[in-house]
This record gives sequence, C-alpha cells and structure tokens, in this order.
Amino acid sequence: MAISTAEESIFHEATLKICGNLEIEVALQSTLKLLKKVMPLDQFFLEYYDQDFKAMRTIATATANHCQKLDLLTPLSQDAQASAGLEDLPTGEDVYIFDDPWRRAISREMLEFHKVKSTSLITMFLKSNEQFLGVLVLNSENEKFTNEHARIISYLREPFSIAMSNALKHRELQILKDLLTDDNRFLHKELHRLSGDEIVGAHFGLREVMQQVRQVAPLESPVLLTGETGVGKDVIANVIHYSSSRSKGPFISVNCGAIPESLIDSELFGHEKGAFTGAIARKRGRFERANKGTIFLDEIGELPLEAQVRLLRVLQTKEIERVGGSELIPLDIRIIAATNRNLEELVEKRDFREDLWFRLYVFPIWIPPLRERKVDIPALLQHFINQKSRELKLSHIPALSPDSVDMLMNYHWPGNVRELQNIVERALILNPKGPLSFDHVLGMSGRNIRRISSKKTDNLDEIISTHIKNVLNKTGGKIHGPGGAAELLDVNANTLRNRMKKLGINYKRRN
Repeated sequence: MAISTAEESIFHEATLKICGNLEIEVALQSTLKLLKKVMPLDQFFLEYYDQDFKAMRTIATATANHCQKLDLLTPLSQDAQASAGLEDLPTGEDVYIFDDPWRRAISREMLEFHKVKSTSLITMFLKSNEQFLGVLVLNSENEKFTNEHARIISYLREPFSIAMSNALKHRELQILKDLLTDDNRFLHKELHRLSGDEIVGAHFGLREVMQQVRQVAPLESPVLLTGETGVGKDVIANVIHYSSSRSKGPFISVNCGAIPESLIDSELFGHEKGAFTGAIARKRGRFERANKGTIFLDEIGELPLEAQVRLLRVLQTKEIERVGGSELIPLDIRIIAATNRNLEELVEKRDFREDLWFRLYVFPIWIPPLRERKVDIPALLQHFINQKSRELKLSHIPALSPDSVDMLMNYHWPGNVRELQNIVERALILNPKGPLSFDHVLGMSGRNIRRISSKKTDNLDEIISTHIKNVLNKTGGKIHGPGGAAELLDVNANTLRNRMKKLGINYKRRN
C-alpha cells in the first residue's frame, strides 16, 4: 500500500526525532507525542529478552509526561519465556497487535511488573542485518489499536532499530568502562550509590522499606532495623545516614555480638591511659568517633544486660565517660540499631531491658527476606556479578549457564542477600571464564533445591535449623575458626552458638 503525503510527513518528522537525539528515552517521548496525533498511544517500552538471566530487560520507557532510561530486569515464568523467545508467534511478520494483552503470559507479566493498565498493545521487532535486537512495545490504556496504526508504526522499524542498536552498544561500552575503573573510584561510586534510590530492589522488593527510609532519614529519630541475618540491614543503615543531614559526618558501625564482654566498655566509650593493664594510651571509643554523625549498633540483641544499662544512660544523656576517666563528653549522634532477634520476646524473658527497647523502638523498619522478594534476584545477580568481577579484576563479565537463574529463583535462600553475594563470588573464583553455574557452589543439585523450595513448611525456625545442621555436617561439627560453620554461614561464632541453643541444636565436634 502506497504511503500518503500525511504519513510521509509523519515518517520524516519521526525519523528526525528518533535519530536526532542521543538520549533514547527523550527520542521515545518526542516520537510518542507526534504519534499521539494519529493513534491512541499512551506508553512506549523499549526492551529485549536477556537469555542469560531468563528475564526481560527494559532499557527505556516514555509517556507524554515522563521518560526514563533504565536497565531493569523483569523475571519471567516459563510460559512467558516461551513467548519472549518468539516461540508462539507466526513467522514472517515484524509487527503484531494484541487486543487482549492480559491473556498472553509475557505481556501480562510485564504489565503487572510495570503496574500499567492496557487495552491493546502493538509490538514491533527490531533487527539489524537479520540479527534480532529487541522489541518496541506501544501501549494503549483505553482504546484498541487498528491495522492502520500498525502499518504507520511499521514504517519506523528501521530508525527504531538503529536507535536500539546504538543504545545496546552504548550499554556495552558503559560496562567495559566500568570494568576499567580502579578500586578507589569504584568504592567511591558505591558509597554514593548507597545514598540514593539506586539501591537494588528500591523500586520493587524493597519499595516499602525505601518509602520508610525516605520518611525517617531527614529526621533525628532513632531507627530500629529488623529482619533475618543477611537481608542487608547494614546497607539500609548506610542509606539512612547518607540520605540525612549528617551525611558529611562519620558513619560508625558496631557489631555488638562480636565484641567480647570484657572489652565492650572500652570499644564503645573509649579509655584513658592507664585505665587498665595494657591501656598504654588514650583511646576514643566508637560513640566518640561517631560524633556529628551516625552510630550503627548491629546485633543489638546480643548486648549483655550490664552493657545495656550503660547504653541506655548514653541514649538518655547524650554524654559518655571514658573508662578510667571522669570527664563527661557531650555527643551529637544519631542512633540506628539492628537485630535479627525478637526484642519483645527478649524483654519478656528479661534478656533485654524494656526501657532500652522503648528508647530504640521509635521507628522500626522490617526488611523482608530474599525469598519474599524474589523479583529482585535477577537484578541482584547482575549487580553482584558486575561488582565481584571488578573486585577480582576479571578481564570480562562471564556469561550465565542455561537455567542458572531458574535455579536461583527456586532456591529458598536461608542466608538471604548475603548468601547470594557469597555464591556469586565463589562461582566466579571457581570458573572465572564462565559460563557461571551454581549447582556446586550451592552444595546441592537443582533437583534438591527444588525439593527444599517446595517443602510445605512455613516454620522459619525449622528451615534455619535444617540449614545449620547441614553446614555442621560439612564442617564435622566445627563452629569457630577457619572452615568452621560460623565462617561458612558468615555469622559471629557466639551468635551461631546462641542461635543453636535457642533452636535446641546439640552438636559435638567430630575428631
């Protein structure tokens, strides 16, 4: 069918907008505004199927009022993966209309993920020299697209393909640039990343957490972070500090469960020279070092009762006294505490002071375990692969083996985000050239993983108990030291012993 004069005018103007802007998201928005004159177009999505992650990667979106460049992974079910692989479409066409997008697995999952409504979709496949690049998706929220609309958009397949190819090449160059960044610059970038919304999962699995963080960060109120071991409480504490007015001040982290009871006062409050045997010089404690900034008291539930009394006094008076000294030192600090234990139960058992709990329990934030936000796993996996590849100074980022993402999505993750991070690092060490597989680093076959993930139990203590026993079997009952269960679980040995006691795990070391 011949192109009309009006359509030719739209084609030329749209081509200039698509190819005349280096920012792909801006090009999409300006083209959308033009096409809205001739079709009921509400949103553009530019995306491609990432075979390694078994997920759809969205690189740009646009509406008439907003446009955004992204690098966003959407995990897909097996049905949706088949659609993404073009297995359910007729051959020989590049443009399709879907008048009931909610019936098709991939479009339904993508619409739900992006939280948009839809009445009709047009998808146009983008190619370069017969190489499939990705897909441009047009969404109409309230009206149906027609064959005439599909014909108009088909005229723009070539300029959109060029824009997609350029965007993918830019992304590849950016990855290579990041790999060449030295360690200091990378660490500096990571600190800045912690201060904003670039935290992985901020818009999805951790959306409610980040909303609470934004509410409390500008204030001076104490914050209590709760959640299982390994969920990233330390990362959230960093975000609160670097999003606050104290961001230029110090951020001092204290693992309360890792300090021997005899050294707690000295570590927290400091000591004067000669205060005790071995005190050969004055030492500033963690609280004094945190002045004008934030102190993060991790594993606060592990503090002995005597230390809790002294901590309460500091919270009440905002003053400390060094061990062996008489001078009262005023403090200007903010308190963030964290625990993986139920402090209310500890209060009932009189293992934690009620008055201290009231002081800390001003603004509690619960961080969900990884198994309850598996939607973040592909993005976390990519983040840790990129991060650890840089730290290990690999020359390239290894690819993933087939089905590896499905295996991780089916795993129960008793060790949460920390376990995923450690698994990625071990996989990179064992096979730096790739493809990365996680069967051996998880210590079980994919079949066993599926069996564990499908086990019909919601009892968290039972799951944790089973995992601890499995690790103790591997270490022959060894808990402390190199190769011990505490090291494998990445927890403090005293914390592990306390957890074993609570769970009733009696385990003797085998000689």
